[in-house]
Amino acid sequence: MADRFVLLDTFILILYDILKDRKKSKIKKGALMRIKLKKLTAELPTPAYAYDNDAGCDLYSRVDLLINPGERKLIPTGIALEIPPGYAGFIQPRSGLALEHGIGIVNSPGLIDSGYRGEVAVILINLDKGKSFKVKKGDKVCQLVIQKVETPDIKVVEELDNTERGPAGWGSTG
Repeated sequence: MADRFVLLDTFILILYDILKDRKKSKIKKGALMRIKLKKLTAELPTPAYAYDNDAGCDLYSRVDLLINPGERKLIPTGIALEIPPGYAGFIQPRSGLALEHGIGIVNSPGLIDSGYRGEVAVILINLDKGKSFKVKKGDKVCQLVIQKVETPDIKVVEELDNTERGPAGWGSTG
């Protein structure tokens, strides 16, 4: 029982620190953290969340280019980020581009490590068999999602614990 009180006290102190820091630094209501963003291209819109509680915010193309059927291109977004340790950014496709134009992301999700400070870019692919896709500067091209991540200690072992599933995969569940 005493352990539960210690955990509860620790949780309350952490929550208090978060709320106190948010009040001091005027973090947007509902946000528990701040991401620093450097605009590399002033005329592009600043990424923002369209609605309260959205998981992803739209990122914009810094360039004009054409993606032919079956082709992939690297699209710079005109921003650099400072993501806190313990978090990572994940670049996700936009569903409207996928449905309406067959545009996807080759390495979805794209990963932005917390130590990376270069320009964020996305590798788009045109999966439409017949139409080229024109990307214009300022177009929404992907979404950024920030998530908490763990960095585990990796231990090399001779054997792994047995499970009900074992090594079954690739369609093993039906």
